[in-house]
Amino acid sequence: MSDKKSNAKNWGPATLAIHGNSRQPKPYHAVSTPIVHTSNFYFDTADEVEDFMREKGKGRVVREHEYARYGNPTQQETERKLAAIEGAERAVLYSSGMAAVLLTLMTFMNREGHIIFTGDCYRQTRDFAMNFLSKFGIEFSIVDPTAEAIEKAIKPNTNIIFTESPTNPYLRILDIPAIVKVAKERKILTIIDATLATPYNIKPIELGVDVVIHSATKYQGGHNDLMAGVALGSNALMTDLYKMQRMMGATPGPMTCFLLERGLKTFAMRMEHHNKAGLAVAQMLEAHPKIEKVWYPALESHPDHKVAMEQMKGFGSVISFLVKGGNTETRKFIDALELFLITPSLGGSESLVTQMWAMSFFDYPVEYRNNIGMVDNLVRLALGLEDIDDLIADLKQALDSI
Repeated sequence: MSDKKSNAKNWGPATLAIHGNSRQPKPYHAVSTPIVHTSNFYFDTADEVEDFMREKGKGRVVREHEYARYGNPTQQETERKLAAIEGAERAVLYSSGMAAVLLTLMTFMNREGHIIFTGDCYRQTRDFAMNFLSKFGIEFSIVDPTAEAIEKAIKPNTNIIFTESPTNPYLRILDIPAIVKVAKERKILTIIDATLATPYNIKPIELGVDVVIHSATKYQGGHNDLMAGVALGSNALMTDLYKMQRMMGATPGPMTCFLLERGLKTFAMRMEHHNKAGLAVAQMLEAHPKIEKVWYPALESHPDHKVAMEQMKGFGSVISFLVKGGNTETRKFIDALELFLITPSLGGSESLVTQMWAMSFFDYPVEYRNNIGMVDNLVRLALGLEDIDDLIADLKQALDSI
């Protein structure tokens, strides 16, 4: 099969997720990408080893694979398709989303530098900043998730702006072009964790962001059966990330890559359902008398609704809300749900529910939890692929129980 690229620029998200930017030949004329289960790749002769090492030292590639920690054919094909749907020059896959976050930060942070994080970010990202950055001699600031707060926090030694959009769990939407403008004027690297958006709903690279990160465990894998992370951007930046990844050994296995690549084949169709379900459930919850407040960017009540409507195609299936009452009422509601599993994560085929303070912030003091919005009656839903009417019916009967 020839490598056909002529129509790639016009392909839609479903086609890109299945084929990447071009149709590629596969071993044995297989339709699906083969799972290459091997830890190493042999050389035929001693001369071949010497030639490989010499050319490798000059930055030239004479063969693609040497050792599985440095890459695998199944991984490479999955990275190619992830880059295509993101609109990036290159993708680097990791063994988890947090591996992608931390190794990206470690690759680009500078000693005596300063990193700006936005609030309402993933707990483990926040913990890394609070507990480890000082050990590397690096300053950091955690500011409100707005372009104005980010600009105000910039110092002479700021070299990274790290944010999420949407944030988790309050789904704040950043004005990405405004942040990029400020960053480029000061030559600051921009990194965005866009896990909750996915490249189906927004493409930050097209808006000028330098590096985009996803927990591919979530929507891209889509079936609650794998762990992986990915960073995407220019060839130059990804080359630096690849060097760090192969050194640290945070490489996903071939079976994980196969499952992720298989998940991508239904990515666009799943996202259509997630977007539709998210909006329908959010509207129902906002109108329900036993719900105090709902956060979902498509709702006019959301603080970033205007920016969200300008930047995003859809808003996914994560919804956060406050149950009227306190801890007792909230737990009763959760326990009454029949279709929702009590567990973290999101973006899979099964619907999930978490009481945020108990699942993710249990070991924090109550005062600190309340200061960052992790109150007793905050619930986060991660809708799956069940019928929307069934999800709404289940939520209504659970609310009726309180």
